Amino acid sequence: MLQIELIEKCRQNNRKAQLELYNKYCDGMYYVALRFLKNQHDAEEAMHEGFVQAFLKLHQFTGEVTFGAWLKRIVINKSIDKLKARKVNFTAINEQTLGTVEEDNDWSVADEVSVDEIKKEIEALPENYKYPVLLFLIEGYDHEEIAQILGITAVSSRTLVHRGKKKLQKRLKTLYHGTGS
Repeated sequence: MLQIELIEKCRQNNRKAQLELYNKYCDGMYYVALRFLKNQHDAEEAMHEGFVQAFLKLHQFTGEVTFGAWLKRIVINKSIDKLKARKVNFTAINEQTLGTVEEDNDWSVADEVSVDEIKKEIEALPENYKYPVLLFLIEGYDHEEIAQILGITAVSSRTLVHRGKKKLQKRLKTLYHGTGS
């Protein structure tokens, strides 16, 4: 069955179609939630809550993005909600004292550094940098989207991502070259 047909049947509350759509995306959405929550139970809960919300709001899915991208955004928001419930604080940054942070488009790491190692080092960042960097580098969100997800301004997102990437770069440099300078 084509995905468009499957989504249309889900809109009509066809339980078989909902189960098929769930089975198609549940593993990927679980791992998205797990990247944020680090706990199997919480990740499963966020994933399930994301699916429930997606099925309830399926009438809002317009097809401007893929269904997977739309669902992923919902699951990430559910994961962030769980983190906020744990009192993870995304520091609101005083924008007047910061000025503007220039976009660091030439950011790179050594070729021998694997994606798994980068993810591991992102996990070691302070929490106020970890989630903005994770959303930017791993999930591919832009600053406007990160701001909306985390409830901060786009300027704060740019600043947190910029500082987080600098800390990450320093950690990776120390890891591979034994020096942070």
